[in-house]
Amino acid sequence: MSLDIELREHAQPTQWPLAPAVGQALAASRIVEAVPDPFMPDLWRLKASSKVGSVTVSVRGYDPVRLRIIPKVPIARLFFLLGYALNPKGWRDDPTDAAAHHELLPALAHSFERQTERALRQGLLQGYRRAEETALVLRGRIREAEQIRRRFGSSLPVEIAFDEFTTDIAENQLLKAAAERLLRLDGVPEPVRRRLLRHRASLIDITAPVRGDRLPGWRPSRLNVRYQPALGLAELILRGSSVEHPAGAVRIEGFLFDMNRVFEDFVCVALREALPVGGSVELQAHGIHLDDGRAVRMKPDLVWFDGTRHPLAVVDAKYKAEKPEGFPDADLYQLLAYCTALGLREGHLVYAKGNAEHGAHDVRNAGIRIHQHTLDLDQQPQLLLAEINEIARRIPEGGSPESPGHFSDVAGPTCR
Repeated sequence: MSLDIELREHAQPTQWPLAPAVGQALAASRIVEAVPDPFMPDLWRLKASSKVGSVTVSVRGYDPVRLRIIPKVPIARLFFLLGYALNPKGWRDDPTDAAAHHELLPALAHSFERQTERALRQGLLQGYRRAEETALVLRGRIREAEQIRRRFGSSLPVEIAFDEFTTDIAENQLLKAAAERLLRLDGVPEPVRRRLLRHRASLIDITAPVRGDRLPGWRPSRLNVRYQPALGLAELILRGSSVEHPAGAVRIEGFLFDMNRVFEDFVCVALREALPVGGSVELQAHGIHLDDGRAVRMKPDLVWFDGTRHPLAVVDAKYKAEKPEGFPDADLYQLLAYCTALGLREGHLVYAKGNAEHGAHDVRNAGIRIHQHTLDLDQQPQLLLAEINEIARRIPEGGSPESPGHFSDVAGPTCR
């Protein structure tokens, strides 16, 4: 019989009876903080940090432990943060009743199943897919290099490439892969599991991507409009959010989101959309160095450049637990280094709202001002985006470079 443990993100630690081997497995996984009681080895103090979701830990010879970590923000708000970061142009208030769930995995599985049912209601979407095969009849075009390499000048069979009209396209492949992923996890409600099995049966002839391979790409169009809400959820399920450690005597399988990454992605994408048009915005900018010798690398969350590659602003997002002392000083030192390397007079830190409000610090003998902004994640999406717009409005007011000049140290991808 499994032990069901429920924790809340960044809540106070609680004690649970665990065998030492199971407690050590949890501690090694770093999903939660796990510390044994010094006087009772079968009693462990567990504390959730920024990871939320559900995992099952199985240690050979012991009953499995199901660990459920509840996020601080409402499930519907978490879905908004995730969805907007993935596709800011296509986000919407999901009409599904995800708010009825207080756990992430059941809510996500329920929402995905409903959207998949709506997507498949009119039948499987069809489209053209590039195919390659060896055939006795010529169609499409000959793959000349393959024909020479494999056939040594023989005219038959023919190595050909052609566009095939089929249901085995990226959109259906993503839906099948996400359904199969959810069906492998504990914690999906049984009624939802049964409906997911029916959806998987309707996708029986679709080739699901192999785990670890790059996900098939798709583009929004008028043809796949009915699929788009389900595809957005499928990508959330499949892109870097699952945990599997099957090796050895310990098996950990589940589904987790790191709220640090969720907040960072949302803030950066939302600010990119809100900043004035013109120039370029680079997220997770690469190629920035603190020193002239380019030995100390830095990676700001967001750097905004004008059309001639002059840095205009630098932003770092921080998802922090509430602390009586307010913002950590280390964040100020980090942003000061970013401003110094980029030659900026101002920098911006954006926090999830805690005990401290917006503030600004003028750095002595440096001529640099560091702003600290806060976002209240408990607000409705429209109000949250309004706060983002207000931060974006403040950014251009005084963040121009100390001395104009082309900045060539950055070689990251440009987004606009």
